[in-house]
Amino acid sequence: MKEKKVDTSRRELLKGLTTAAVAGTVVASVGNAAAQSDDKPVEVKADKQTGYRETQHIRDYYDTL
Repeated sequence: MKEKKVDTSRRELLKGLTTAAVAGTVVASVGNAAAQSDDKPVEVKADKQTGYRETQHIRDYYDTL
């Protein structure tokens, strides 16, 4: 019997695309982290009103129960 030669070009293409996607994700995340790493302190404004707040959309939800 003749053995068929397996065409691996499609597999190589898929492996290459996967590798490129992973590499692109890593480069994008490292670049994003580098762009955000300023030496300036970040101010966080504290919300004076914390905890449970019953707003109109919550009252509307309670009315459906």
